[in-house]
Amino acid sequence: MDISRRDLLKAASASGLGAVGMAAASGLSKSALAQNQTPPNQTKKGEMIYRTLGKTGEQVSVIGLGGHHIGRPKDEAEGIKLIRAAIDRGINFMDNSWDYHNGGSEMRMGKALRDGYRQKVFLMTKIDGRTKKEAAKQIDESLKRLQTDRIDLLQHHEVIRMEDPDRIFAPGGAMEAVLEAQKAGKIRYIGFTGHKDPLVHLRMLDVAAQNNFRFDTVQMPLNVMDAHFRSFERQVLPRLVNDRIGVLGMKSMGDQNILKSNVVKPIECLHYAMNLPTSTVITGIERMEILDQAFEAARTFKPMSQEQVQALLNRTRQAALKGQYELFKTTSQFDSTAHNPEWLG
Repeated sequence: MDISRRDLLKAASASGLGAVGMAAASGLSKSALAQNQTPPNQTKKGEMIYRTLGKTGEQVSVIGLGGHHIGRPKDEAEGIKLIRAAIDRGINFMDNSWDYHNGGSEMRMGKALRDGYRQKVFLMTKIDGRTKKEAAKQIDESLKRLQTDRIDLLQHHEVIRMEDPDRIFAPGGAMEAVLEAQKAGKIRYIGFTGHKDPLVHLRMLDVAAQNNFRFDTVQMPLNVMDAHFRSFERQVLPRLVNDRIGVLGMKSMGDQNILKSNVVKPIECLHYAMNLPTSTVITGIERMEILDQAFEAARTFKPMSQEQVQALLNRTRQAALKGQYELFKTTSQFDSTAHNPEWLG
C-alpha cells in the first residue's frame, strides 16, 4: 500500500515524534527540516530585530505589541504612553482587534498613533464578523476608532470552529466584505488568526485554496508547550513556510499560564518563539517593565542550536502533554466569540 508524504507527516505528528523523527519518517532532509525551523533573515536596528513578513516585503519588528494588553491599564493615558514608548524604541508591529475591551484597545491605539506615529507602524487589527454585512460594519468601525483611512493588515479573528472557513468564504460571507475593503484601499493585506486546533487552521488554508485565495499572514500559538500537544508548530508551520505566508506567533506565555508551570522563564518563552520562522512574536505588554523585558529578549536573542531547542522541549514535555497550561486550546476561557456569538453575525 502506498503511503503519501502527507500521511506520514500526520502519523508522525499523531505519534508525538519529535522534529527529527518526523524528518526521518517523511524523508525530509536535514536542510528541509532546518528551513522549517530557522528564523527568516533578519536585520537589527537599535534595540530591535526586523524580519520580512512573508511575501509582502514588509519589514516588521520581531516583537509585536499585543492589542488586548494595552487596553488593560485602568488609566487610558498609561496605555497610550506604553504604545508610544514601544514605537519610540523600535516596535513597529501593532496588534489589535475590533472586540478588545469593547473597542477600547482600538480607541487607545488611535489616540496613540496621532502626531505622526501612524506613519511609523505596521497596523494590524481583526474582525469577528462571518457575514458580509457584519464584517463590513466592523471594518468601518475599526477604521474610525484607529483614526486611520487604511489598515495595513486585517485578519479574520478566532477561526476556532471547523465551520468558520465555510462561513467566511460562503456567498455573502465575510471574505466578500474584506476583498471589497481591500479594493477600496481600506486595507492592504489579509490574514486569519485562531488558537484552538491546528486542524482548523489547515482547513482554513484548504478552503482558501479551493477559492483560489492565498492569505498573506496566519497568526497562531507558538510556544514551548505547543510542540507537545495539538501542535501548530508541527502541523501548520511547515505549510506556511513552504507557501511563504507570513507567520505571526502568539501566546508565547499563554497569558502567563505557561509560566505557572515553573519550568520555563519569560525570556526563554520569547526566544523559543523567535527562533521559529516567525516574522513577529506578538506579546502582551501592559507595564513598562514588561516592555523592557521584551526588548531584553530582542537584545539577547541568538539563533538556537537543535541541541538547545531539544533541551528546552525536554524540560517542558511533561508539563505540556495534557495541554493544562495551554488553556486557549482546552477551555473556552479565551473564546471571546463563543461568549459573544452575536459578533459573528
